[in-house]
Amino acid sequence: MGRHSGHLPELKPGLTFRVLWILQAFLDLAGSQEIYAPHSIRVEGDVTLGGLFPVHARGVPGMPCGDIKKENGIHRLEAMMYALDQINGDEELLPNVTLGARILDTCSRDTYALEQSLTFVQALIQKDTSDVRCTNGEPPVFVKPEKVVGVIGASASSVSIMVANILRLFQIPQISYASTAPELSDDRRYDFFSRVVPPDSFQAQAMVDIVKAMGWNYVSTVASEGSYGEKGVDAFMQLSREAGGICIAQSLKIPHDHKPSDFDKIIRLLLDTRYARAVILFASDEDIRGILNASKRAEQVGHFMWIGSDSWGAKNSPIHQLEDAAIGAVTILPKRATINGFDAYFMSRTLENNRRNVWFAEYWEENFNCKLMSSSKKDESSRKCTGSAGTSVTFNRNGDAPGRYDLFQYQWNNFTGPGYRVIGQWTETLQLNIEDMQWPRGEQDIPSSVCSLPCKTGERKKVVKGMPCCWHCEPCDGYQYQFDEFSCKLCSYNMRPNANRTVCQPIPIIKLEWHSPWAVIPVFLAMLGIIATIFVMATFIRYNDTPIVRASGRELSYVLLTGIFLCYIITFLMIAKPDVGVCSFRRIFLGLGMCISYAALLTKTNRIYRIFEQGKKSVTAPRLISPTSQLAITSSLISVQLLGVFIWFVVDPPNTIIDYDEQKTFNPDLARGVLKCDITDLQIICSLGYSILLMVTCTVYAIKTRGVPENFNEAKPIGFTMYTTCIVWLAFIPIFFGTAQSAEKLYIQTTTLTISMNLSASVALGMLYMPKVYVIIFHPELNVQKRKRSFKAVVTAATMSSRLSHKASDRPNGEAKTELCENVDPNSPAAKKKYVSYNDDPVI
Repeated sequence: MGRHSGHLPELKPGLTFRVLWILQAFLDLAGSQEIYAPHSIRVEGDVTLGGLFPVHARGVPGMPCGDIKKENGIHRLEAMMYALDQINGDEELLPNVTLGARILDTCSRDTYALEQSLTFVQALIQKDTSDVRCTNGEPPVFVKPEKVVGVIGASASSVSIMVANILRLFQIPQISYASTAPELSDDRRYDFFSRVVPPDSFQAQAMVDIVKAMGWNYVSTVASEGSYGEKGVDAFMQLSREAGGICIAQSLKIPHDHKPSDFDKIIRLLLDTRYARAVILFASDEDIRGILNASKRAEQVGHFMWIGSDSWGAKNSPIHQLEDAAIGAVTILPKRATINGFDAYFMSRTLENNRRNVWFAEYWEENFNCKLMSSSKKDESSRKCTGSAGTSVTFNRNGDAPGRYDLFQYQWNNFTGPGYRVIGQWTETLQLNIEDMQWPRGEQDIPSSVCSLPCKTGERKKVVKGMPCCWHCEPCDGYQYQFDEFSCKLCSYNMRPNANRTVCQPIPIIKLEWHSPWAVIPVFLAMLGIIATIFVMATFIRYNDTPIVRASGRELSYVLLTGIFLCYIITFLMIAKPDVGVCSFRRIFLGLGMCISYAALLTKTNRIYRIFEQGKKSVTAPRLISPTSQLAITSSLISVQLLGVFIWFVVDPPNTIIDYDEQKTFNPDLARGVLKCDITDLQIICSLGYSILLMVTCTVYAIKTRGVPENFNEAKPIGFTMYTTCIVWLAFIPIFFGTAQSAEKLYIQTTTLTISMNLSASVALGMLYMPKVYVIIFHPELNVQKRKRSFKAVVTAATMSSRLSHKASDRPNGEAKTELCENVDPNSPAAKKKYVSYNDDPVI
């Protein structure tokens, strides 16, 4: 029976005189109290067992005992009496041995129970009566108290702990039927204590499993002051820390000497953390009633999800007339079985046949609300397990029964009304039938009891310091994705988060599409330009030997037209899907078309400038003005561009890249990777730089030759061409570089570059060739050979014309001009001859 050695010894040799003196004082006190009230039940027998039962509740201050307790007190006491009858009536179980009993009332108070339990050790203490005499001088005759061989009880853990500390000194075994405090498992301190119920550590584990099964992670605890409540809550808190994922919002304690206001204060404190709706209760019946009453007074019925320990179990006494406040409560009770015959035995007890129970009359009054000679009130439920129930009684090495619990929920049934319903069991693991559970206020889903709601996908938890179950949800922003529950990570440079930010996905790759408005306009202009260029070239080839074509310098004209054609062609290369071939052609033709065009124009303007500069000094023609020389000069200028491109190819071979920075917007949904050639903005400007240098130089020569009369050369059309071209490219540069940080950079820069080149080519084509084509096609009569003049005559005429032009500026209202032109009809053949007369000059 437990962990004792077997025999009932005398007092331990190590017990000091001081301990004996204290025990003697307690015995004297107990003996004096026995005179005034019946504190025990005596059943004679060969072997006497002690019994400790909470027949009465704790009394009000100044009174040791209160109202009678029906379930925990009288029911359990009668269960022991029934067991004694069954054993004594069984001739095979204990033949020739009758069990007796000495049963005491603990009044649910540890100090009172200690006083009562000293009765069990009286027989083991030798009293010195040598100096005691009766009034007549005779020595007194003492009735030797019965020797108790073992004690059944107590109920409350605090009472069992107090009694066990005395009984172990006398090596009296003690077996409890209801004490569940974990500290009683310590076989070093309570080596003569055993129990037939599992310790609170088991039901604490069951409670932890229930909380986790419900998905709750933020709960409060309420405990009755004393070993049972405080140790039970400690066990729950320890196991919840070990399990992880459960936080304690508040841990409150109900004082021994409580008042209704104490319960009201507890409810107010629980409401301070109102998201912690689940409340773990390790409390006595009275305290449970106090909590439920306070919740009704605060109008919080249905707000809290109560999880009650085995002190609540499936009893009616804690919830009598408080059923509405208990709806939805989940309670735990050690597994029990029905003992056949006990119900019939108990129901047959009457005042006549149960006189051995000195408290039965008081129970009768309370149960039937009648009055015999004294009065009292209510209490709780009962539980007892033997060989009679068909289950074995076993203990582990600590003297504890194995952990086996039934799980109940107090529910409302429309047909049978409120009552407890079995919703599962716990035998080392939880078996919970959630579909059988019912919740207050008509809630269909499991009520939440969490500090913080789960974060949405794509959000990380920022845990509140010291409260791992409380957190703030912070979205993963920018290019971050949710790496785990608590952190966000940045996607790699070529990735972006998906819509819910759980993973990274590749950034879409784009390029300038042919159907894009950014491409349609340049392509349209380029096609018109190509058609016009081909038309001009075809016209010149068709009329190759006519005076106008010959006088315009056929060789350089074809070179210039080729450059113009390439300026239009580059539009298609800039819009085409980049690959190594396309990128190679871009590098070659990006600056080549402009280089060819402006090299030819520079050669022309330089030739005109040199001719007239030379004419001012002598009548000898300057060198290198023949067509062959002009082609040679133009080719040498073009070769510089080609050499630069060749070096570029060698140093940095052409390739394609995907630029993820160009369109990496703040909103990752708009991010795009741009497929393009490996050509930087600086490289584009460098490639065009040489052409721009030629253009500027050509413009300078056009300015220098602006005074040359239009009758003799193309200087002025070339000048207008260069002025206009300069304006186009001056507008291009700020637009090109000003959009370098824009998300539309690819489109704006490509469109700006191609339109600028299209406009440059169109200006040259329109100003230099369209007038000639117009005359060739629509006025062929003007495309005839005129008289030839010598270089000296040409220069002299040009010089005189220049001087007259200067003098005209000195006369009012243009009189000089009038003198020159007044006799000329603008529509006369002479005027028309003047328009094309420069074409007849073989020198020019």
